[in-house]
Amino acid sequence: MPEFTTWLMLAALGMLAWDCLEVGKNDAANLINGVFGARVLTRRAAVWLAGGAVLLGALFAAPVMETARQGLFDPGRLTLHQAMVVYVSAYIVDTALLHAYSAYGMPVSTTASLVFELVGAAIGVSLSLGLVHWGKVSSVLNAIGMSILLSGVAGFLFQRIFRAAIRDEHTDHMRVLLHGPWVAGLMLTGMAWFLVLKGMKAVPWVAAFRVQIVERMGTGAFLLVGWGALTLLVHLLATVFQERLTRRLFSLLAVLGMLCLAFAFGQNDLANGASPGLSAFWLWKHADASTAAATRMPIPVWLLAACGLLMVAGMGTSGAQRVTRAAVNTGSQYDHIALYAPRWCRALARWLLRLRPAGPELAPPAHVDPRGKRIHFDPLRAAVIMFVSAGVIAFASSNGFPVSTTYVTFAAVVATGMGDRTMARGDADLKIGRAIWVVFSWFSGGLLAMAAAALAAVLLLHAGTAGLLAALAANLVLRAAVRRTADRHEQRYHPRIPPVDAPPPPDSLGCSPAAR
Repeated sequence: MPEFTTWLMLAALGMLAWDCLEVGKNDAANLINGVFGARVLTRRAAVWLAGGAVLLGALFAAPVMETARQGLFDPGRLTLHQAMVVYVSAYIVDTALLHAYSAYGMPVSTTASLVFELVGAAIGVSLSLGLVHWGKVSSVLNAIGMSILLSGVAGFLFQRIFRAAIRDEHTDHMRVLLHGPWVAGLMLTGMAWFLVLKGMKAVPWVAAFRVQIVERMGTGAFLLVGWGALTLLVHLLATVFQERLTRRLFSLLAVLGMLCLAFAFGQNDLANGASPGLSAFWLWKHADASTAAATRMPIPVWLLAACGLLMVAGMGTSGAQRVTRAAVNTGSQYDHIALYAPRWCRALARWLLRLRPAGPELAPPAHVDPRGKRIHFDPLRAAVIMFVSAGVIAFASSNGFPVSTTYVTFAAVVATGMGDRTMARGDADLKIGRAIWVVFSWFSGGLLAMAAAALAAVLLLHAGTAGLLAALAANLVLRAAVRRTADRHEQRYHPRIPPVDAPPPPDSLGCSPAAR
């Protein structure tokens, strides 16, 4: 076996571990946005609970793994050496890109990034467009776009409907006893349908249940009966446990939604992030077989579980805290928040705000928890964020489409904020400007990643070991430079000072450095 191929395998495994940590710092950090923003759980408790659900979701990640592994291009038309170059090139770019976004507190999609990077690396290796399955790439990108749109529309509508029923009285016993059961029943029905009957449809007992029960009753009738049964169950529990349950109902639903979202993440984004490294290792391990045959061999689940542990470790880092805080601040019900957005984004936001006058705010009054931490939204909104995000991602996973947890949850946070009208006053132009800046960075970052991956593939293919060392050195240099500038940016826009409600004047860049 050529020596360079062994070096590529070692680089792939090393960067697999690194990439999993970076995914944990960014993509996985968004799993806890809802419960963290509502202060339902401490960040540490949320990370550990979500981490367990991520590992469980990895057991059902096979359809998405195959989409990311061989659905975007045809590795069977490449030699072992060329296929491994594609996977390693994607990682060299992905680790640098994710680190840069996390350092600046910018959420970015591992899924979308890897789609662009694998396509770019495949083009760089073959120097043609024929190796890429453009139909599959188009369907994956369409699925990502539709998931963002679906999450935004569903988040807005459900938030507006549930808020009209619950108002700002999510802890009031009589209000929750009156409307809480049907709201909770609808959320639980949606979670069960999308996550179990859609996301786990390959499990034998779930498949048998679908055939024996669901298909005989019809989907609509089954969902209606399920909603009624769960509504009755929640009402009975609320009658028995009284305020011990009603005061915590939406907090419990938010935590349950987080677990469902984390499970869906384990099915989807975990498989995407691990796919290039595990694919390269599997090709090297089965070098005696053809590239096409080795690509079709199943990858053991325990390898995905090991990658999940690394992602959970990344969720506890300072970079993950920056990503979570910035996403929560974007949808915060506080009028004044600490964020950065370029001037052109804020100018566009102000123009959009002039198109429709602001109505009365629907969210409960802003306040702090007993520890003095800002509560950015109430448990009802946290539950809607988790419920909508988990459903959208689980539905995509069940159909083998790798979608983005980051994009879906960010869209849900922003859309529910619009549903509560919290993004129409105070630093409204900053919040909407930040959302515009994030979305712009998603598309520009994807195109940049594709070009960089193509360049890295050409370098590795033609320069061999020297090219690999040069690419890794460039990765490390970029990482160090980004860390220095990002730390200065963090100190400027997120100073460690006691929280205040009165905003200082905007600085020369047009950013309001209010307290967290």
